[in-house]
Amino acid sequence: MDDVICNDRSGVAHADGESGCPPLHIAVIGSGGAAMAAALKAAELGARVTLIESGVIGGTCVNTGCVPSKIMIRAAEIAHLRAHSPFDEGVSAVAPTILRGPLLVQQQARVEELRYAKYQSVLDGNPSITVLRGEASFEDSHTLHVRVLTGPAHRVAFDRCLIATGASPAIAPVPGLKDTPYWTSTDALASDAIPGRLAVVGASVVAVELAQAFARLGSQVTMLARHTLLSREDPAIGEAVADVFRTEGIKVLEHTQASRIDYREGEFVLTTAHSELRADRLLVATGRRPNTGDLNLGVAGVTMDPQGAIVVDENLRTSAPHIYAAGDCTGQPQFVYVAAAAGTRAAINMTGGNATLDLTTMPTVVFTDPQVATVGLSESEARDAGIEADSRVLALDNVPRAIANFDPRGFIKLVIEKGTRRLIGAQAVAPSAGDLIQSAALAIRARMTVEELADQLFPYLTMVEGLKLAAQTFTKDVTQLSCCAG
Repeated sequence: MDDVICNDRSGVAHADGESGCPPLHIAVIGSGGAAMAAALKAAELGARVTLIESGVIGGTCVNTGCVPSKIMIRAAEIAHLRAHSPFDEGVSAVAPTILRGPLLVQQQARVEELRYAKYQSVLDGNPSITVLRGEASFEDSHTLHVRVLTGPAHRVAFDRCLIATGASPAIAPVPGLKDTPYWTSTDALASDAIPGRLAVVGASVVAVELAQAFARLGSQVTMLARHTLLSREDPAIGEAVADVFRTEGIKVLEHTQASRIDYREGEFVLTTAHSELRADRLLVATGRRPNTGDLNLGVAGVTMDPQGAIVVDENLRTSAPHIYAAGDCTGQPQFVYVAAAAGTRAAINMTGGNATLDLTTMPTVVFTDPQVATVGLSESEARDAGIEADSRVLALDNVPRAIANFDPRGFIKLVIEKGTRRLIGAQAVAPSAGDLIQSAALAIRARMTVEELADQLFPYLTMVEGLKLAAQTFTKDVTQLSCCAG
């Protein structure tokens, strides 16, 4: 007979004296950023939590996403710095020997260490959270069926439920592709070898990050971009990244698609409108799809959009009032810090609170070199919102830190609302752009004018000083200022 996990929100015995269930039972499906944040917050607020995970604890970020990719990117950056010195003959450059096997061992050891420290041990140490390993699907609007590998299935009855099942790589429907041994980002990060020739289909965040990393570790990389690199951003961003990539030897084919992909005699053959491209390995990085197909959401009354993402309101509530969703399985931006923030707010709301997730000053970072970082509105987004905007672009050869580094690649762009002069957006292509963008986010949240930003004290010879200089360009010619000009 199936196991039935108690569902009772009273916290005291039933009239028959048999029940001692806690006040609220919350089921959480998943164990990534959104799920963990929700489970911990709900437990903190007094709920009993059952967390259900069918795979490896920790979700995408720690296991197959943020952590391993940034380790690989950092290794590639160090390899590049050793091979290319900006200091002429003063610091000689020597091409390093790349041993992917040891790099992979080090990478995965750190992944396992963080998974245990930040996920498994945290769950093990919280008596209010029960971890159930298995695949969950809805039996009805208040019950989950959990199929486990061994033993009887479980039925989990709940008062509230959070769906936080994440997303998986989406594969473009290119003829022939499904019959080839292509890589997803997960496969690429787990590979113990660097291919001689790598083709990358895609042009968004994952595609550009891994393309540059593999190129710096020794692959001859060709990118096929349906439009341009990072085409959802300000056009200047994609242009700057493409220029850097081409300088580093990456072949960027924009406005190019493969009409067919085959695998013959140990190599991939990609047919485009103009030529055939051959590669030893193929990375398909064309976005991610929500992991919602096996949840049986219909019986629970949970609505999805045409892409399979769960529709939620500002309180993270689905179309079923007692069921919530957060993270990459929804239409929210696919960043782990967004997922965690959403999970926390969902837990507050599931336990009687009223929290919303404000994404108006959400910073984003792409970990190329130079990095790409944005916050707020671009010029085109401002226009679409009916805002009359003004902007300035500061090339990095005006930023003292970039000059001292002999590395002037990139720019900082600020967007303001014309009438109020308030800062409403910032975009940067720069080393350490991911660090400087948070200052812009805080300025936008504080509703600072561009003049107020320009009047702030920024430490000299830091990249973030570029924000001050960019703000000054609205009223001054910064080329005519002295160093540290206030």
